[in-house]
Amino acid sequence: MARIVPDHEFPTQLAPMTAGTDDPFAPLRAASTDRPFVVGQIGQSLDGRIATVSGESRDISGPAALDHLHRLRAHVDAVVVGAGTVVADDPRLNVRRIAGRNPARVAIDPSGRLDSAGKWLTEDGARRILISAGPVAAAPGVERIELPLQKGRIAPEAIVAALFARGLRRLLIEGGARTLAGFIEAGCVDRLHVLVAPVIIGSGRAGFELTPAPALAQALRPRVNVHILGGGDVLFDCDFSDAEGQPR
Repeated sequence: MARIVPDHEFPTQLAPMTAGTDDPFAPLRAASTDRPFVVGQIGQSLDGRIATVSGESRDISGPAALDHLHRLRAHVDAVVVGAGTVVADDPRLNVRRIAGRNPARVAIDPSGRLDSAGKWLTEDGARRILISAGPVAAAPGVERIELPLQKGRIAPEAIVAALFARGLRRLLIEGGARTLAGFIEAGCVDRLHVLVAPVIIGSGRAGFELTPAPALAQALRPRVNVHILGGGDVLFDCDFSDAEGQPR
């Protein structure tokens, strides 16, 4: 198990493993304490796939990209995933590939799909939070946040506000694709880290499931810094703070 270090220590231990001149973690460290700061993350193939047709996804990203993901986790107060990701991947959502602290783990479960099993519920000192749309049973020690449904889903803005009110300022939206798309379309994402692996799958699940832009002129155009990671993985660090087309 990774050593848990105090918050004031971890930024100095987590120098980015990139060939770029900019530090992709600097915006997280410099984020204002007066408002939430949300970063999204997605790992995909060269042809924009996050899984094969059969659902296989674990070996798309290489070791350097996985190290980067764990650094992201260590830089945030909470990592957020949808219930579909929990069911499909049973992720641990902790920090173990680098030295750093475990963030709170948050699962969004509007329809009550999740039970009291799952690695995200491991008792390791990190907060565990279940966000639901109604009264549901939660595993012992799990905090529960109940938020209303809006058009069949829990509004990303409401989730961000509820977590911020509970002291969780820096948030990582880690998955899945629909969850991340919802936060992007709601204008809740400040930064997006797209990790592209040097592999072509040919078909399978697409990385982004956004509402189509009516015209190319309305497409999202964030500022982007590019970092070459080890093993050929490439990080596109997308700044949505003043992106053209951003629905803020």
